Amino acid sequence: MADTWLNSLITATPQEGFELAITLSRRGVKYTQPDTAVLHKLRPEYSNDAHELTAASQVIAINFQTVAAANNYWRK
Repeated sequence: MADTWLNSLITATPQEGFELAITLSRRGVKYTQPDTAVLHKLRPEYSNDAHELTAASQVIAINFQTVAAANNYWRK
């Protein structure tokens, strides 16, 4: 997966920033496990596990912190 898709962390709004954080998190999973068959096989396990869902939310939150800092927390 060598395509260039992330040109900037700058977003117009916090909502766009949060959506970028989700995209960063999902892309991270795809880079870590590029085999979509394995991803689809494992999805029923982690999608029903509260600990796994909390961990996924934590990754999104960390990415959102990074995006928010890059955007100076959307202060004008």
